[in-house]
Amino acid sequence: MPWNKNDYPNSMKNLDAPVREKAIEIANALLEEGYEDGRAIPIAIDKAKEYVKDHEASSKKEK
Repeated sequence: MPWNKNDYPNSMKNLDAPVREKAIEIANALLEEGYEDGRAIPIAIDKAKEYVKDHEASSKKEK
């Protein structure tokens, strides 16, 4: 089942909005690739945290 900003796993509820939105995007992509929910969710959360952290760091360097 694809998730969106209003309907996402409970494990994503305490994430900051940018991380949660990216995690939802990644999790949906993993589901399309055949991952099970239980595996897609933690992978998506880890990758989203990494993405947002890296994106914020690169944005600061550009200023």
